Amino acid sequence: MPSNIATPTIEELDVQNVTFERSTPLEILEWTFAHYVDDLAMACSFEDVALLHMVHILRPSTEIIFLDTGGHFPETLEFAARLERDWDLNLTRTHPGPEAKDWPCGTDRCCELRKVEPLSRAVKGKAAWITSVKRSDAATRATMKIIGWDEKFGLVKVNPLATWSDDDVAYYLTSNGLPEHPLWAKGYASIGCAPVTIKPVAGGDRRSGRWAGADKEECGLHES
Repeated sequence: MPSNIATPTIEELDVQNVTFERSTPLEILEWTFAHYVDDLAMACSFEDVALLHMVHILRPSTEIIFLDTGGHFPETLEFAARLERDWDLNLTRTHPGPEAKDWPCGTDRCCELRKVEPLSRAVKGKAAWITSVKRSDAATRATMKIIGWDEKFGLVKVNPLATWSDDDVAYYLTSNGLPEHPLWAKGYASIGCAPVTIKPVAGGDRRSGRWAGADKEECGLHES
């Protein structure tokens, strides 16, 4: 169903983005919920427990979208089910369409068909979506805006954690007694689909274990 909320101009979003540079993630979320109410969703990989917790305490009815690619680690699926139950999440699981069967994890069109296309269906008609990406995640994200227009999906994109570091996230998790993804304790630092995720390589950044053996840095969700 199309959103009834007026689409902001790029200029309006740019002004708000400058304001958000001085805001905390909770303040950004409070503004977002005040403007978009339930006409939004959060995409969650279940590594992003800090942001999920903030969303949950501010507006527990928020739709949480989990992209079930068919290639997740069993630990990821179990962790998602645990938090869905314990936090009573309004969780939507997406699944790839039948065309994805010929493109398993690691092939050229896997992310397009298992992540981008399902998310596009899930957020169609919404006014905004929330993500947990950070500028510190990778060089490809270093200049991302906190809020802006997402041309790919046709709605406003809000990145409340954009200015945070991994240490900020770790402090939030510890301070609030929150669980971590179980694979972190096994040495993984950035967790995607099992067939293409390994532990970080020696001397590499935290995402160096993603898409192991492939010349790839992004799945397409966060590319312009």
